[in-house]
Amino acid sequence: MFARTFGEATYGLDGVLVTVEVDIANGLPAFDIVGLPDVAVKEARERVRAAIKNSGFSFPATRITVNLAPADVKKDGSGLDLPIAVGILAASGQICQLDCIEAVFIGELSLEGFIRDVSGVLPMAAHARSQGKKTLFLAGGNVAEAALAGGLTIYGADSVLDIVGHLNAEKTLDPAAPTDFKQFCQNAETADDFSDVQGQRMAKRAMEIAAAGGHNIMLVGSPGSGKTMLARRMPGILPAMTEQESLEVTKIYSVAGLLSKKDGPVLTRPFRSPHHTISYGGLIGGGRIPKPGEVTLSHNGVLFLDEFPEFSRLALEALRQPLEDGEVSIARVQASLRYPARFILVAAMNPCPCGYQGDPTHACSCGAADIERYRKRLSGPLLDRIDLQVRVPRMEYKEIKGGEQPPELSRAIRARVQEARERQLARFDGQGLYCNGHMGHKEIKKHCALSRAAEQLLEKAFDSLGLSARSHDRIIKVAQTIADLDHASTIESKHLAEAVQLRTNFKA
Repeated sequence: MFARTFGEATYGLDGVLVTVEVDIANGLPAFDIVGLPDVAVKEARERVRAAIKNSGFSFPATRITVNLAPADVKKDGSGLDLPIAVGILAASGQICQLDCIEAVFIGELSLEGFIRDVSGVLPMAAHARSQGKKTLFLAGGNVAEAALAGGLTIYGADSVLDIVGHLNAEKTLDPAAPTDFKQFCQNAETADDFSDVQGQRMAKRAMEIAAAGGHNIMLVGSPGSGKTMLARRMPGILPAMTEQESLEVTKIYSVAGLLSKKDGPVLTRPFRSPHHTISYGGLIGGGRIPKPGEVTLSHNGVLFLDEFPEFSRLALEALRQPLEDGEVSIARVQASLRYPARFILVAAMNPCPCGYQGDPTHACSCGAADIERYRKRLSGPLLDRIDLQVRVPRMEYKEIKGGEQPPELSRAIRARVQEARERQLARFDGQGLYCNGHMGHKEIKKHCALSRAAEQLLEKAFDSLGLSARSHDRIIKVAQTIADLDHASTIESKHLAEAVQLRTNFKA
């Protein structure tokens, strides 16, 4: 006998509808799965066999062939266990009527017949909906995530027995309630506050500009000057994520297996801080079937790289593409995928190997050759892509104890950042851009108007500092952000002067 069910797998950050065709024929007992399955899918034979028997059903002692279509797409993961089991039960006549042309089954099976949660349910559910499917059966722990896709009737089940009982009309599973995205927004966590940071007025100003325009920033200072403390407070001054941004990030974390089942969608902007020993694949993404790396996990958020020159040269140079294009391409023999990677890079480093060059109280023990080697770990093309390069000096005692005026709260800074972002959204309406940092050369020429004095200042800076064409464009983008914070419609010389100062006060 023959039966057909439908499951879902993931390919990159998207779902793939898998048609599960089951044929039971006379012959010696055999159980074959074809259709380019990976190791986890091949192992489904033993899980499905034990789950069916231990659920009280009979496993056919004949020749069973399962085909996973389309046959030219590699299927990975254990989420196809459930549709295979349902297909075998239907083909063997143990499910009375299987009219599941509009239904999709997703779930891993235990040997007892229970259904376990799997990763990547959100993109699977969204893809199933786009393919015209109406009903989704999966583990109870995945229901809340799947409901974020909307447009589906979702049934959460604990075991194969529950699903078969529902399909045979012997019992009824209750459909999950629709998810209201706004109900999760009320529980969004509060990030660390900038009011915890004493002093560092210039560094705070640079962080505000970076947040307002989506610019990359590098903090250079002695150990203990507050670089990490500043970086960890960057998400708290960024605008709240829109529903679309939140779903994009949630989809990434779902595929990566990092989504918390109890907290719902990702509501706060990601903050990723990998150790400097991370590999190229861990930072950019990789694997036999490529998985998202740290640059993708930072999408719509912040990627903080502390001890910046200590990262491997290969990993650092791989940052060029995502910093320029907002995405990363990973090519393998079996798959070639593009992952989104639109993040704000916050890099931190010491000015020299010992960390005390230029410190007024600690003598630097590094030789000129040591400092040169240390800084040459960062290539010119990489530094060219970092818009703001800021010195973070050692704090005085009175700054640590608190000055006359209390430090500004993150919400006050975020209000100014949000207002500047709204000006940018109005400027780029309908162009697919969200902040000044996303502009290309064509958009700069179209939207960035410099006063005559600003134009003359830029010409002098370009010639005297030996800037590249990329540096020229990035200085204008930063100056436009400063003008937006200043509520100015034209880039004036003071805006440009600050942008030049914030870009050229550290040179490798």
